[in-house]
Amino acid sequence: MAGSTLATGRRTLTRLLAPLLCLALAACASAPLRGTGDLGVVIERASGSVQIVDNSHEQALARVQGLGDLSHASVVFSRDARYAYVFGRDGAISKVDLLTARLVKRVEQASNSIGGAISSDGRVIAAQNYSPGGVKLFDADSLALLASVPAAAGPNGQPSRVVGLADLPGKRFAYALFDADEIDVLDASTPTAPKVQRFQHIGKQPYDGLASGDGRYFIAGLYGEDGLALFDSWHSDAGVRRILAGYGRGRQALPVYKMPHLRGWSIAGDYAFLPAIGQHEVLVADNRSWAQVATVPVLGQPVFVMAEPGGRRVWVNFAFPDNDKVQVIDVPTRQVIKTLQPGRAILHMEFTPRGDAVWLSSRDDNKLVVIDTATLSQRRTLPALEPSGIFFTWRASRMGM
Repeated sequence: MAGSTLATGRRTLTRLLAPLLCLALAACASAPLRGTGDLGVVIERASGSVQIVDNSHEQALARVQGLGDLSHASVVFSRDARYAYVFGRDGAISKVDLLTARLVKRVEQASNSIGGAISSDGRVIAAQNYSPGGVKLFDADSLALLASVPAAAGPNGQPSRVVGLADLPGKRFAYALFDADEIDVLDASTPTAPKVQRFQHIGKQPYDGLASGDGRYFIAGLYGEDGLALFDSWHSDAGVRRILAGYGRGRQALPVYKMPHLRGWSIAGDYAFLPAIGQHEVLVADNRSWAQVATVPVLGQPVFVMAEPGGRRVWVNFAFPDNDKVQVIDVPTRQVIKTLQPGRAILHMEFTPRGDAVWLSSRDDNKLVVIDTATLSQRRTLPALEPSGIFFTWRASRMGM
């Protein structure tokens, strides 16, 4: 009797465990477990797709399509670095699963947008819009709309275009209003009822912004005048002050072939390296006093000025007609030490997490170029469809990205 009961129990246990065993075997057969810390996303602007890439093995893993107009796309990552949120120029936000290479959800939230950010707790996605202007907040899990924050009107009476949106500590976002000459700070602690602090008359036509790595400072570049506007979040009562005023844009009226981008890690050591609009130079400012201390002559109009993670060198790409070149600046000497010509139309640069390599997108050669930062030599190329932005998942744990 006891033996019969034991046999019956074994048969029951086998029936219960069999489905779990099958699931486990199926999972093992479908895909090995892996982390996401060395993954990234490459924007393929013309085809509305993104490539998922592995920067450890320098290879492409998958392509995800159906993301719409990606002509000025940017990406932020979920707190666990599994999901990429892609902001398209057509106003859509696409949530992409990096592990399954699947488009999880896509929402069309505006007609013209140029990027966004994710809150410090990873729960709120903020999108900045050209049309109809303003900022919208979304739940990071479901992409459900939480709040719509209007922008102040510009001289034409229309809501201002929003630029430079960056996350700050404490579930806050800072951004600039191009048409209304403002910097606004949005507190999303209660995301369905956000609060906005406005700083008016900060300078003419702020065109882009960046937050410092510690989230203390937000800097907006000014297109309508020489200089930049600085907001110190530790002393918000002091308002916004002008820095690097009169750095020389008016010295020679040069056509601006492409608006420079401030976003990126342009702070290296004790100095901030910033593109000078319309000039063939990079501005260097002391990041304590924010006084200009030097300029570094470069071969063309800089677009991205990005410091290596270690801060020893700064890499610069350029507007047309010099957009086939990249220059490397040595920070201690403030001298250009290398000029590379890696491909036509170098639109973006992205460093690996600790800076052993930099990936470059060459739009007109349909390729990605991996450069060894120790030797400044080409390590590898990968095919891509008119690539532009490159975004690695280390951004998930950094502020202002």
